[in-house]
Amino acid sequence: MSRLVVVSNRVARPDSLSKGAQGGLAVGVLAAMAEAGGLWFGWNGRIENRPVSEIREERRKNIDFVTIGLRQNEYNNFYRGYANSVLWPLFHQRPDLMNYRHHFRMGYLGVNRKYVDHLLPYLKDDDVIWIHDYQLIPMGRMLREAGVKCPIGFFLHTPFPPLDLLRALPDHHDLLLEMLHYDLLGFHTLTDERDFHESIKHTFKGDISPSGLIDCLGHQVQTGVYPIGIETDEMPQLVKSGQRSQEYRQLKKELAERKLLIGVDRLDYSKGIFHRFKAYEQLLKNHNELHRGVVYMQVAPTSRGDVNAYGQLAQQIDQAAGHVNGTYADFDWTPLRYLNRGFRRNTVLALYNLSHVGFVTPLRDGMNLVAKEFVAAQDADDPGVLVLSKMAGAAAELDSAVIVNPYDTEAVAQSLADALEMPLDERIDRWKQMMIVLERNNIHAWQKNFRADLIARPHDLSKA
Repeated sequence: MSRLVVVSNRVARPDSLSKGAQGGLAVGVLAAMAEAGGLWFGWNGRIENRPVSEIREERRKNIDFVTIGLRQNEYNNFYRGYANSVLWPLFHQRPDLMNYRHHFRMGYLGVNRKYVDHLLPYLKDDDVIWIHDYQLIPMGRMLREAGVKCPIGFFLHTPFPPLDLLRALPDHHDLLLEMLHYDLLGFHTLTDERDFHESIKHTFKGDISPSGLIDCLGHQVQTGVYPIGIETDEMPQLVKSGQRSQEYRQLKKELAERKLLIGVDRLDYSKGIFHRFKAYEQLLKNHNELHRGVVYMQVAPTSRGDVNAYGQLAQQIDQAAGHVNGTYADFDWTPLRYLNRGFRRNTVLALYNLSHVGFVTPLRDGMNLVAKEFVAAQDADDPGVLVLSKMAGAAAELDSAVIVNPYDTEAVAQSLADALEMPLDERIDRWKQMMIVLERNNIHAWQKNFRADLIARPHDLSKA
C-alpha cells in the first residue's frame, strides 16, 4: 500500500493521536494514515529569525510529523498577506476587503517553494501526495517541475468563487493554471466545482466531460465533490465528558428554565456574527414573550487579529453586543452572552447538547463543521433545532435544518422564533434525517473516497 503524504499549512500536534484530534481535517488525515502510515508536512506555527529554517521531525506510531518555521517577512507576505488578505476575502465573496500587493504574491510563491524544497528529500517514488487548501495552491505545479511523478491531489476547504469575482484577482490566470497541475481536485459542493469549471471554460476554453474530467492546455485533471464530515461515533462520549466541565454545570444552573441559542465561530467576517446579532435583536423586538425566557450565547475566539479587517470587525461586533444588552437586559437577565475566547471541544459539544437552537448563519462558508457537530451532539429524544445559512456548504447536505438567508434579518428572526417553538415530533424527524446524512458522509468516508479516486487516477507522467 502506498504511503500517504499530506501537506497542509498547519500540522496537528503529534499528541493528537492519543488525545483525539480537534478538527475535521486532523481527524481525516490521521484516519487516512492509520493503516499504511504516512507523513504530514507543514508549518509549525512559529515565527523564527534564523536564516535557515529548522526542520522538526517527530514520529508517533507509523506517522511522521515534519514541520518547519517561517521568518517574519514570510509570515507577513504569505500568511497575513496573500493567503488571508487576498485569497480568503475573495473566496468568501468579499473582494472589497482584498488588499492586493505584488510582493504578497511573491511571498506566497516563495513560501510554497520553501515547502517544496524541504519536502522533496522526504518523498518516495510510490507516495501519494494530498495537498490541502488555499494557502498551498502552487505546490502541485512546483512539485511537477521538480520531477515528482507520483499522484498529487488537492482539496479546497474554502468556497471557490464564481468567475466574475475571481477576475478581481490580478493573477487569477496563474492561480487557475496552478490548479491544473493536480491529478484530482476536490471541492465541498457542486456549486464550487461548477464555478471552477466555468472559470476554466471561459478563461482557457478547456473541455470538461460530464464526469468532471478537464482537458485543458495539455493537462487532464479530474474534479469531484467530497463534502467533509465529522466523527459521529465519538460524539456521545465527548458530550458526556463535557457535561462534567465546570463551565457546562455553571451555565446549566444559571439558565434554569431559559432556552439557549448558541453560535460558535472563529471571529471572522465570513461567519456573519454581526448580522446574527441584528437578527437576534429583531427577535427580541418582535417577541416580547421571549424576554427573560431565552439566552443567546455566541462564542467567537479571535482569529487573525493581526489582519486589519479583523480588528475592525471585533470592534463592530463588540458594539452590536453592547447595544442588544443595553436595550433589553434586566438586572437578572443578560439576553446576549458574547465570549471572545475558546473552550475545550468536549465542553462546546456539551453546550450544543444543552441548546435549543444552533445558530449557524455564515455569509459564506466552504462547509461549516459547527453545523454538523451541533446536530451530532443532540439528544435523540429531545433534539435542538439547527438554523443554518443557505450560504454554508453544509446546507447542501443538511436540508432538514431550518435554512435561512443570513442577509434577511427579519426572516432569520422569525425562523429563530419558529425554531424555539417547534414541536418535539418535528424536531425529532428533522434530526433523524440529518443524522442519516452525517453518518453516511462522515469524516472516514470523506478521506477514503478522495484517496481512492486519487489512487485510481491514471495521472499524466508528462506533467513532470
